Amino acid sequence: MIRNASALLLRIRDIHAHIRDEVVRETERSAIETLSTAVGEDAGDTIFAIDRVSEEALLAQFGELSREWPLVLIAEGLGTTGRTVLPEGTAESAAELVVIVDPIDGTRGLMYQKRSAWILTGVAPNPRTRPARLSDIEIAVQSEIPLVKQHLCDSFWAIKDDVVAGERVNRLTGARQPVQPRPSQSRTILQGFGNISRFFPGTRALLASIDDALVERILGKLPPNRTVAFEDQYISSGGQFYELLMGHDRWLADLRPLAWKQRGERGLCCHPYDVCTELIARMVGIPVLGIDGNTIDAPLDVDTDVHWMAFANAHLRAQVLPVLMTLLREHDLIPHL
Repeated sequence: MIRNASALLLRIRDIHAHIRDEVVRETERSAIETLSTAVGEDAGDTIFAIDRVSEEALLAQFGELSREWPLVLIAEGLGTTGRTVLPEGTAESAAELVVIVDPIDGTRGLMYQKRSAWILTGVAPNPRTRPARLSDIEIAVQSEIPLVKQHLCDSFWAIKDDVVAGERVNRLTGARQPVQPRPSQSRTILQGFGNISRFFPGTRALLASIDDALVERILGKLPPNRTVAFEDQYISSGGQFYELLMGHDRWLADLRPLAWKQRGERGLCCHPYDVCTELIARMVGIPVLGIDGNTIDAPLDVDTDVHWMAFANAHLRAQVLPVLMTLLREHDLIPHL
C-alpha cells in the first residue's frame, strides 16, 4: 500500500495543474510552427518543441515531491532508459514509489490547437524484487491540457479500491465543480461513437476494414444514404479514456501492435505511459482488456507496445468483443482456436 495515498494524490494533482498552466502559457505565446518543430527522437517517437516545456516542469515538480516520497520516475525524455531515480543519488531499491508519466498525451493535436491533450500519471509502490507493472498502479490521475480558446478543463483521479472522482476547472476564474464519470449505458453500438484506432499511415487500411466488417456483422448491411454508427480518431489514449468516462464513446480498440507485427515491422504504438490511468476507467465499470480477455498489463517502461480494447458497459462488451475477436482471427492478427 502507498503511504499517505490521499496526501500524495493531492500533490500529484497540484503537479498536473502546474504542468497544464506552463504548457498553456507556452501555447499562448508561441506560434504553431515553433511548437510543432521536431527536436528529437525518443523510444521510437518524435519529440516536438512543445514536449520540452512539459519535460522541464515534470522533472522540477517530481524532484520536489521526491523529498517526501523517494521515487523512480519513468517518462519519455529521461535519456535512453526513460527512467531516473529521485532525489538524485538515491538507489532504485530505496525508492518508495514507481511513477510513470506522460506529461503531454496528445501532443500532435495540442500543438496544432486542434484538440485537448492530457497529463497522465500512474503511481505504484516499488515492488523492489521485480519490475513494476501496470497492475501495480494504485493511484491514477489524468488532467486535461485545454486549447488556448478553451477556458474549462477536466481532470479525473482514482485510488485503487477507494475513490474515483473528477473536477472541472474554469482556468479564467479558478472556479471548480465536481464532474462525475458517466459511461454510456447503451446496450448497442447503433447510432453511437466507437472505433478501432488508426491514426497513422501503414496499417490504416487493414484496421479500417476490420472496423467496417465489425459494424456490418453487428448491425447488418448498411442502408443506402444513411449511417448507423460513427467514429472519432482522438490521437490520445488518455483522451480516448475520457470519451468513455463521459459517455461520449461506447467502445474503443487500439490494435496497432497486432497490425504492425503481422507486417513484420515496428510502427508507432501505444505504450504503458499512454494507458497508465486505466485504473480510473476500470473503477467506474469500463473493462479495459487485452486480447486474452484479461485486464491489460505491461511493465512500466517507455517502449513496450500495448494493445487494448475498452467497452462502456458489460452489454457493449458482450455485443462487440466476440465479433471483434472473430475478425482478428480471420485476419490472422491473433492465433486461431
